[in-house]
Amino acid sequence: MAIARGAGPVKKLRPDTVKRIVGSFSPYKGEVVWTVILVVASVVLGLLSPLYLKHIVDFGLAKNDIGVTATYSIYTIVVTILGSAATYGYGYLSVDVGQRILRDIRNQLFGHLQGMSLRFFTNTRTGEIQSRLLSDVGGVQSVVSDVITNALSNIGIVVASIAMMVYFDWRLTLLSVGVIPIFAYLSSRAGTYAQKVRKGLQEQTAELNALMQETLSVSGVLLTKTSGRRSLVEAKFGRENQKLANWQVKIQMIQYFFFGLIRMIFSITPALVYWLAAYLMRADSHAITLGTLVAFTALQSRMFFPLSSILSVQVEMKSSLALFDRIFEYLDMEQDIKDRPGAITLLPNQVVGDVEFKDVGFKFEEGQEKPTLSNISFQVNPGRLVALVGPSGAGKTTLTYLLARLYDVTSGAVMIDGHDVRDIKVSSMEAFVGSVTQETYLIHDTVRENLRYARPDATDEQIEAAAKAAKIHDHVAALPEGYDTIVGERGYKLSGGEKQRLAIARAILKDPRILILDEATSALDTHSERYIQGSLNALMEGRTTFAIAHRLSTILAADLILVMRDGMIVERGRHEELLAKRGLYFRLYTDQFEHEAPNSLP
Repeated sequence: MAIARGAGPVKKLRPDTVKRIVGSFSPYKGEVVWTVILVVASVVLGLLSPLYLKHIVDFGLAKNDIGVTATYSIYTIVVTILGSAATYGYGYLSVDVGQRILRDIRNQLFGHLQGMSLRFFTNTRTGEIQSRLLSDVGGVQSVVSDVITNALSNIGIVVASIAMMVYFDWRLTLLSVGVIPIFAYLSSRAGTYAQKVRKGLQEQTAELNALMQETLSVSGVLLTKTSGRRSLVEAKFGRENQKLANWQVKIQMIQYFFFGLIRMIFSITPALVYWLAAYLMRADSHAITLGTLVAFTALQSRMFFPLSSILSVQVEMKSSLALFDRIFEYLDMEQDIKDRPGAITLLPNQVVGDVEFKDVGFKFEEGQEKPTLSNISFQVNPGRLVALVGPSGAGKTTLTYLLARLYDVTSGAVMIDGHDVRDIKVSSMEAFVGSVTQETYLIHDTVRENLRYARPDATDEQIEAAAKAAKIHDHVAALPEGYDTIVGERGYKLSGGEKQRLAIARAILKDPRILILDEATSALDTHSERYIQGSLNALMEGRTTFAIAHRLSTILAADLILVMRDGMIVERGRHEELLAKRGLYFRLYTDQFEHEAPNSLP
């Protein structure tokens, strides 16, 4: 999947996007209702303070009545405390609901990505995926946690304040709100530009994350150091980092511009109100009382703060639109590996292990001119060993990917026990198909937890038994913390052979009915390979096994050898039969063993 660079065109707030955002609140309707109730209570209580202030000035201070002043001062304190409590209540609920929604979005996005085929991950950089899952979801936090609740509260405060200001004096109110459209227009323009900048900022953040993930991983650091390209990597990071800094400057300047507008409102409008009030009081001394003016300016200040928040909501919502679209873009990607309607569940103890490829064809991309696999047909009886041999790029690993349903066939069908794999639930296939690959992937955790990946409920005794079968137990036991030793990122604390033995132990622990060995002994020297060959034999016994090996010595006793070239099966048979044909297999065998004697399986 190609990821566009740069800010790109500004999008309008689409109704379907708004609908999906609002729909994310559906599971929390009860909390939303209570939030609205507390917001209304906070708004109503907030209106009482200016009224009490008017009474304090006009009937307490002006008439030197200490009783009225004390009474309404107490009222003001009480309603202020109650209003603050209501504000705290709806603030807590909004943050709590917002964090739950973010959790739901992350879970949904992570689960959806787990269901994508390998095609998606081979076309998308890991850093880009991480950016969507963490940075983009985190970027919309303020919208789902604060903005919507604050918008509801602020709109209520503004509307109620304007109504109360009209009650005090409609002329002062008209002047106060007359300047709002000008600032609203300027704020809208700032929000439109902010959306473009926010999109560019997130895309550049994703680009930098991807670069860091590629260059700061163990593999990336090894590549940089061994190739002597440190200066090149540092220069590239500097360029991308500078681009990110430029986007950060733009987003900060937008904020300065916006808050500058708010300061202008706070400075200009009150001055105009005082001027008009002085003019009206000069014309008619009873037109406006001093208490009314004090209460009016208090309401004006109370209105301007939420008004500034409402204007900032435009900026926040528009700039967050790009983030929501990036999240929904991933969620809307169709999973090409999914259960068909009526798909069945096969438990491991129900699987016999009969495998058949029926005229299978496969292309990685729709527009691919030459198919990766074509005309692949063969059948394997349960418990047999099938060897896949051929030059690099012949399609051997791709064939096993189709068997494990990491990809779906373009044409034909892959059958297991007479069932098309597309008619078997993906979750059940994961339970009875196991693999030991050339590149063993270990997580940054203990040896024990890496083995439990295959079987989470495995006991310590079962884990040790699997390790003993894979001839790795003695080495693990000799480690400083035994099975609780941290293996490091991607298992870099272990040698290649040790990692592959752990992978074999993991496969033994999983106990799959169909086993795929993709260069399972490639990281082992000849001595180590012979040492664990017995473990592999024990692992393969009774299972349908597909073995890919460049070392032909490991598959001489295979029940069926499929010789592949250019995505097709060009020869098939047992070792002796293929040698007699003197074809591609004979040439591969001769080239490899011209100067050494083969060591076949027992």
